[in-house]
Amino acid sequence: MKAIRVEQFGDPGVLRLADVPEPRPSAGQVLVRLRAAGVNPVETYIRSGNYARKPALPYTPGSDGAGTVEAVGEGVTQFQPGDRVYTAGTLTGSYAELALCLVAQVHPLPERVSFAQGAALGVPYATACRALVQRAQAAPGETVLIHGASGGVGLAAVQLARAQGLQVWGTASTEKGRLLVLEQGAHRVFDHGARNYLEQISQAAGKSGVDVILEMAAHKNLGHDLTLLAMRGRVVVIGSRGDVEITPREAMSREADIRGMVLFNTPPEALAQIHTQLFTGLADGTLHPVIAEEYPLARAPYAHGAIMDPGAAGKIVLIP
Repeated sequence: MKAIRVEQFGDPGVLRLADVPEPRPSAGQVLVRLRAAGVNPVETYIRSGNYARKPALPYTPGSDGAGTVEAVGEGVTQFQPGDRVYTAGTLTGSYAELALCLVAQVHPLPERVSFAQGAALGVPYATACRALVQRAQAAPGETVLIHGASGGVGLAAVQLARAQGLQVWGTASTEKGRLLVLEQGAHRVFDHGARNYLEQISQAAGKSGVDVILEMAAHKNLGHDLTLLAMRGRVVVIGSRGDVEITPREAMSREADIRGMVLFNTPPEALAQIHTQLFTGLADGTLHPVIAEEYPLARAPYAHGAIMDPGAAGKIVLIP
C-alpha cells in the first residue's frame, strides 16, 4: 500500500510517499481503509523533531482519518467490514491507504458526514470539546471568546459553543476567516490583527467581562486574556509556542483560573464521553466540519507548510 514515511526528523521535505506492507489486525484491532486523512499542526511539530513525544523512526504520521472498515481482529464485535468510521488515533499512522487502530480509536461516522469531514474530527473536535466542556465547564448563557476561531479547533469550538447555548465570540486575522466564523454561528467576530482589537473586545464585554477564553496562542495573548475575564472567568490554554509574561494580580482580582490541556492527557472515560457527544452533534447536524483544502497523499509536504500559514479558514485533509 501507499503511505507517507518519515525516515528522519526535519523540514516538510522528509515526508516521502512509499510502498509499505499492508498491516493485518490482531485481537482487539480494526483495519480501516482510509478515504481521507486529517492534517494537524501537532504533526508538523513531531515531524520537525521539536516535540516532547517522538515516534521511533521510520514512521507514518497522522492520527485522524475516515473511511470504511477493511477487517477486524479477534474479539472485535463493535464493527464489521464496510462500516463507515472515523479514527481518533491509530497504531500505524493515517497518512496512508490503510491504518491499523485499536478498537477504542475507531468511531462510527454518520451517513450525512463526508469522509473528508470525518477526517477533520479526531484532534480538532475532540480538543475543542475537551477544552470547552470538560476543562472550562462552560455553561449556557456564558460568553466564550475563541482566539483563532477560523482554524480547525476554533471552528469546532464555535459550533460546539453555539449548540450549547453560549454567547460565542471569535477572532480571525482575515476577512475570509471572519466571515466563515460568523457563518458557523459566532455572534461577534474581531480582527486580531487590528491594533485596537483588545479594546474592541473589552468594550463589547463591558464591566461583566468574558466568562471563558479558549486560547490557541498563549505565548502572545495570555497576559491580555486575563484583563478581559469576568469574575471567576477561565482561560483554557490549548496552544502556545513560547514563554509569556503575565500580571498575577489580574487573575487574583477576578479569582480567575488558567487551565491547561493536552488532548493526549485525556482519560479514556473522558474521551469516550467526548466522542459520544460528537456523534450526537454530527448525526443531528449541529456539528459539520469545514474543509478548506483537499490534497493527494503525495502532497503531504505542501500540506505541512500550508497548515502553518496564518489566516486559516477550515481544515486541510489528504486523500490517499
